[in-house]
Amino acid sequence: MTTRPRRYDLVVFDWDGTLFDSTALIVRCMQMACADLGTKVPSETDARYVIGLGLIEALQHAAPELPRERYRELGERYRHHYLAAQDQVMLFEGTREMLEALRSRGHLLGIATGKTRRGLDDALRIAALEGLFDVTRTADETASKPDPRMLRELMAAAGVGPDRTLMIGDTTHDLQLAANAGAHAIGVSYGAHTHDAFGPYDTRHVAHSVAELRAWLEEHA
Repeated sequence: MTTRPRRYDLVVFDWDGTLFDSTALIVRCMQMACADLGTKVPSETDARYVIGLGLIEALQHAAPELPRERYRELGERYRHHYLAAQDQVMLFEGTREMLEALRSRGHLLGIATGKTRRGLDDALRIAALEGLFDVTRTADETASKPDPRMLRELMAAAGVGPDRTLMIGDTTHDLQLAANAGAHAIGVSYGAHTHDAFGPYDTRHVAHSVAELRAWLEEHA
């Protein structure tokens, strides 16, 4: 990257569908979990929409006809299917190089995810990215997206204000999170939500590949 002054000190990424190519697996696991419990199986569109939320909140939206007392059971079936296949999922091509380039330029790196702490730690291990991120928050540690608490806690931990923070995500939940916290945002269209869904949000850019995202960051971050 160039030696020009940084525009952003903290760059926060969503995980699933932004760095990790896990959207299809998450959708499939939600559908299988619903089938296991005999409740209506969500469409791919409905299952993709809730990606990025905390697990139980996502399942409540994906399976609204299921009695509330059975959501824990549904979550257990989802985890069963996900854990059985998570080692098959990889980072999007070029992700590691992009992150390392940001670090080399002095940016602090963060993660704001709907995963649990255990789920994120497992994913970082699988992706061999342990130790690369300065600050991380998961849905079981704080309020779920798009409540601004998650991003505000990351900014406080990094000692960076919202005007110097950039949030990058593949869902409207991520973009609303950034707006609610007063930070800037970039959307990526190769994950769970389509480019069309980002229209109402004040994004600095929408990237259609990791290569395009890296090029924008090199020029503007």
